[in-house]
Amino acid sequence: MVNDHHAPLHNGVYYFSQGWRLIRLPGIRRFVILPLLINILLLGGAFIWLFRQLGYWLPALMSQIPGWLQWLSYLLWPLMIISVILVFSYFFSTLANWIAAPFCGLLAEQLEARLTHEPLPDSGWIGLVKDVPRIMKREWQKLAYYLPRAIGLLLLYFIPGFGQTIAPVLWFLFSAWMLAIQYCDYPFDNHKVSFQQMRHALRRNKSTNMQFGAMVSLFTLIPFLNLVIMPVAVCGATAMWVDHYRAQFDRV
Repeated sequence: MVNDHHAPLHNGVYYFSQGWRLIRLPGIRRFVILPLLINILLLGGAFIWLFRQLGYWLPALMSQIPGWLQWLSYLLWPLMIISVILVFSYFFSTLANWIAAPFCGLLAEQLEARLTHEPLPDSGWIGLVKDVPRIMKREWQKLAYYLPRAIGLLLLYFIPGFGQTIAPVLWFLFSAWMLAIQYCDYPFDNHKVSFQQMRHALRRNKSTNMQFGAMVSLFTLIPFLNLVIMPVAVCGATAMWVDHYRAQFDRV
């Protein structure tokens, strides 16, 4: 059980699966509603638009492949599709997380209190309003960390052959890491742990966090399931915080 302080440390796939269970807990469900609605409206609408545009975008992208590499088109075509969806889904997931960040922080706070049986200070809607400026500053820090790395990876797509083949793999790994940061950040930020401290803590347990982020990234690609992924990931990351990290940081 994730609320046992002496529970064995599980891998990232376990915590992702726990997220699906935890969103259904009585008393937690009401804090899931707002992140869920924001994700459904924004990500759902964005994906409907994307799939209408793919028929125009993919031929244009494939036309950039030089003639001597056309024999690789059977491999590059699915990689291009996956890449476009990955980039697009991460962009709109990030936008949805910006809008829903205060509600995701509240969900993480309420779930942690439920798992540990120790209510946190400033819990509830009053604490949420007071914390909005700090939460938004934290989102800017994540964006500043993300953008230069994402731009560097996107430039690989302009290198014919090798770049276009390796870029989707690197983008998936980068997305997994960024999604782990995105969702683990809510419980860390609730405890006023700095962004830099959080990254160092996650890096020390990188395989578990990469597994968790990879599962989130994969499910973001699956229609309908991706609409509920935000609260699931928040809950899974909070369970991982309770088991792996909470004891390392002083409560505030």
